[in-house]
Formats: sequence, C-alpha cells, structure tokens
Amino acid sequence: MYNYYLTIVLAPLIAAIVTGLFGKQVGRAGAHGLTILGVGLSCALSFVVLYQMVWGGASPENISVYTWAVTDGLRMEVGFLVDRLSALMMCVVTFVSLMVHIYTIGYMHDDPGYQRFFSYISLFTFSMLMLVMSNNFLQLFFGWEAVGLVSYLLIGFWYKKETAIFANLKAFLVNRVGDFGFILGIAGVVMLTNSLDYATVFGQADYIAGETLEVIPGTAWNAMTVICILLFIGAMGKSAQAPLHVWLPDSMEGPTPISALIHAATMVTAGIFMVARMSPLYELTTTALSVVIVIGAITAFFMGLLGIVQNDIKRVVAYSTLSQLGYMTVALGASAYSAAIFHLMTHAFFKALLFLAAGSVIIAMHHEQDIRKMGGLKKYMPITYWTALIGSLALIGFPGSAGFFSKDLLIEAVADSHWKGQGAVYWIAYLSVLLGVFVTALYSFRMFFLVFHGEERMDAETKSHLHETPLVVTGPLILLAIPSAVIGWITVEAILFGGFFGDAIVTSAARPDVLQELGSHWHGSLALLLHAPMTPVFWLAAAGVGAAWYLWLKRPDIPEAMHKKFSGLYNLLDRKYYFDDLWIKGFAGGGRSLGNLLWQKGDQTVIDGWLVNGTANTVGRLAGIVRQIQTGYLYTYAFAMIIGLTALLSWLVWFR
Repeated sequence: MYNYYLTIVLAPLIAAIVTGLFGKQVGRAGAHGLTILGVGLSCALSFVVLYQMVWGGASPENISVYTWAVTDGLRMEVGFLVDRLSALMMCVVTFVSLMVHIYTIGYMHDDPGYQRFFSYISLFTFSMLMLVMSNNFLQLFFGWEAVGLVSYLLIGFWYKKETAIFANLKAFLVNRVGDFGFILGIAGVVMLTNSLDYATVFGQADYIAGETLEVIPGTAWNAMTVICILLFIGAMGKSAQAPLHVWLPDSMEGPTPISALIHAATMVTAGIFMVARMSPLYELTTTALSVVIVIGAITAFFMGLLGIVQNDIKRVVAYSTLSQLGYMTVALGASAYSAAIFHLMTHAFFKALLFLAAGSVIIAMHHEQDIRKMGGLKKYMPITYWTALIGSLALIGFPGSAGFFSKDLLIEAVADSHWKGQGAVYWIAYLSVLLGVFVTALYSFRMFFLVFHGEERMDAETKSHLHETPLVVTGPLILLAIPSAVIGWITVEAILFGGFFGDAIVTSAARPDVLQELGSHWHGSLALLLHAPMTPVFWLAAAGVGAAWYLWLKRPDIPEAMHKKFSGLYNLLDRKYYFDDLWIKGFAGGGRSLGNLLWQKGDQTVIDGWLVNGTANTVGRLAGIVRQIQTGYLYTYAFAMIIGLTALLSWLVWFR
C-alpha cells in the first residue's frame, strides 16, 4: 500500500509540474490529458485504498516517508496516516476533482490560459491530498498553506480583471488571519509535547488538558482550551466561518470549475476535516466545543439569509456553501464528528453538481450570471435542468436524496446532543440549523425557478443561441447527480451508526455518544424515509419551496413590494451585515490610515525631516558659518593670527 500512497499524492503533482513548465510543448490536449490521467490514477487508487480499508481487512497505517530535520528531539517529517477518515476524504477529493478536470475541457475551451489552469487545479488536488493524508502537524500546515496559495492563484486566474485581483487578495489576507491562530495552536502543541506527530500528541492529550497557559500575564487558561480555539480560528478562515467568511463569496471571480473545486471538495472542507481529525483534543475541552457550535450556528443561519437577496447565480450557490459549512461546524461542536464528515461527503457531490450546473447555464447564456435575466431554460437545457434539480433537492434535504440523510440526521444529532438542557448554546445551535432548512429551500428554489421556469427574460440575441451544453460539460453533471441522489442510501448506516471511522474519530466517555443513541433507534433508510413527513424538517423544507414558487413565479410583485417596504432589512442583507465594510474599511482601511500616519509623521517628519535631513541641514548651517572665516585674503589670516596670539598671551599673563 505504501507505493499506492506515494502514487496517489505524486501523480497530480507531476502532472501539474509538467503542464505548468512545459505547457507550450504539450499543448492543450496534452495539458488536459496529463492532468486528467494523474488525477484519474489518484482517484482509482484512492477507491482501492478505501475498499481495502472497509472490505479488505486492511488496518490503518501510520508511515514516515522522509525525515526533514531533527532538533532537540523534535522530528519534522513527511508521512502518511491512512485510515478510514483519510481514505474517505481521498476519494471525495479525487473524484470531485476528476469531474472538474473533465468539465474544464468544455468550460475553458477558448481561454488563453488553458494549460495554466489545468496545472493549477492539479496542484490544488495534490495540496489537498497532502493535507488529508498527513500524519503530523508540519505536513498538515504545508497542505493548509498550499491550498491557500493555489486558491489565491485560481481566484485571480483572470488577472486582468480588477475584481478578480481584489478577490484573491481578500481571500489571501483573510486566511492569513485564521492561519496566524492556526500556527499559534500548533506552536502550543509543540511547546507542551515537543512533538508534531499526531499519535504522540493524542497520546499526551490528558497531560495537555491538565496544563495551563498564561495568555494574559497573571491569568491562567486551560492549555487544551487555548490550543483548540487557536486551531479552530484556522478552521474559521479555511472553512469560511463568521466573521472570517468574507472571502468565500468573492471567490466567484475565478472560473466556475475552480468555484466548484474550492466549495465542494478542497479548501473549505479542510477546516471541517481538521477539527474531526483533532477530535481526541476537542473532546477534552467543553469550552472550545461551545465556541465551535455557536460560530457554526451563526454561520449556518445568517449566511443562508444572504442567499435570498443574491442575483448572481454563482453567489447564490456560494452563500449556500457558507450555510452548509455552518451545519457541519455545528455537528462538530455537538461531538457528532461522523455526522459532520458524512454531510461533508454528500455536500461535496451535490455542491459540485450545482456549481457545474450553474457554469453550464453561464456558458449557454454567453457568460451572463444575473438570474433576473434568465428564465424558461428548462426547454433549452433539459440535462442541465434535471441534474440541477437533483442537486437542489439534495441541498434542501428532499426525502431520499443524499442531503436528506446527512442533513436530517445531523439536525437530529444536534437536537439530542450533550448540549440539550444546557441553555443558550443548545437553543442557538438547534434553532439555527432547524430554521436554516426553510431558508435553504427558499433561496435554492428561488434561483431554480428564476433560472429554469417562468417567463424568458434574456435578450433576443442570447435566446437565439440557447442550447444544451456539450457532453464534456453535461457528462460530469450526470456523474455527480448519481451520488447526489443515491450515496446516502448506500452509506448512511455504515458511516453514522456502524463505527465506520473506528479510532480515527474519538468521543469522550464523559458525555453520551449522540450518534450511538440515534443508532439505537435506527430502523433502516426506508424507515427514516417513511418517518420524514412527521418531522419539522420536512415541513420547513416544503414551506420554503412553496414560498419560493408563490413569491417568484405566481406573485413576483410581492417580493418587489417587500423590497420597498422593508428596504432597511434588504439593505442590511445586501450589504452582508456590513462585514465587508468592517474588514475593508475598518481593519484594512484603518491599517492603511495608520500606515499613512506613521509614514507622514514618523517617516517623513521625524526620521527624514528631523533626524536625516535635520542633521544634514544643521551641518550645512554650521558649514555656512565656518565658511565665512575662510575668505582667502592674507590680511584676514594675519588678523586672525594676531587676535589668537593676543588671546594666548593674555591667558598666560592672567593665569601665571
């Protein structure tokens, strides 16, 4: 299996290097051929590894590949930890990436940066694989930063667009905030354990939990709480949790294939995976779990509301990603780590499907992205329509879809979690994920109805060229629609109630295992499906779809009237709760203002004006005075000598 692991990681990297450095030589066909071959090989071997782990009786492997340095007993290594958690993530990452690679052939067909784009997305896949397969914090941090770097390159891929450059800079800087907390958390781990290895650190978890740190001098904090909160700050950046979420909607400035890859299977899932991997640490600090669940709840509900006022088709899907990441984070805070990873898996399929379906619409509409200028596309694009419908139903948790199993059971896990009966934290979390069901259905089917149903609002020129996109685009849609519809049926029992992850995920013996409790009432997928109409989740989703149909198909005058009547609320949502203003005008603008002040008053006035130029001016003035003495006339020097001699003689006579 060792060679499998190396091949899985290196195949996309080699393809990325060859395509990036020799793009002109390999040409367009060579670029997509090499990268698809590399990612396809990784995908096939990842499924082989998963098969061996689940059905072949293979045990988890912790392998050291290369020792980079050893200092004071601290080993810095490259290594792999391959268990069922990492194997599942490897399959999700490589399969979605493979679909995106194939789709890109059609979407980027006429782009002059064709080879460069394929090199980037293959490198993105390598970076994420290094992250999920790591067995130590050093390699985790490498993968963490690598996906951030490649996302910067991909969001700003169209570097001649000012909005794209602003978006990739925004993503890079916001993630630096989160990554600062992340590296401090890793530093705390190293300080207390003198190790970067997961197994060693997890083995000393009880010791860490018993130690204290003085973040503020004189005030002792539990070391485990501090470390876990710092690590979660990193997850807030990567997985776009409020208030570090502001970069993700702007990532839509990149080409649609990378929007699908970032939002579905790579960068934004890194934080969710990391917290699940660190479950042996998080389970020993209730305070950190309370921070996780509250941040997730706020993101799940309030970011979903923003999707209702978006008119860009990709931004609607982007805000749904923010909301669904909040759901996963809430599950992590409820110690339902398996539920979070299960929803991560199903979400990867249907979110990639929705983004690629949006891209298919954008291609057909000649790169028009405003849903108010669409409508009636069902008859022109039947494959895109039906696949988008499957993705939308999975997103809202329609009974039988993949999202139904993962999201419904996630909500049930939160409802019955150890937070139950503990006041505000429980109600914030539970009501957020419950009411978020209605919000999700409302904005999802608002977009679906405005794009595919109702009157045709596009111009005549666009309408005359409307047709279904080619097979290279619709093929990945069909392949993603299949797991979006059926993967829940196949995997729900094993992943949630069958102990699928084994020792990869740990829950505390001090609190009840909520998934084990749910499992005791599990009677199969069909029973859950039949029980669906008796749950509030079902009726909230149905109400959201019904409201979307009535408001935007039957009575479009009502949203317009509400817009005028509740303009204050609309502006609050349209301005994204002013978070962009806080970051851009507040922190960034404040930082620039402070920099300008220090430059003008400190650098120019004090350093240049007083110290550098002031010293030079003083010397110049003294030189001007001294220069008056040096006239060049003999009588002046004779007079000076007489005056000096007189003064010397006077001194000798006076003091004799």
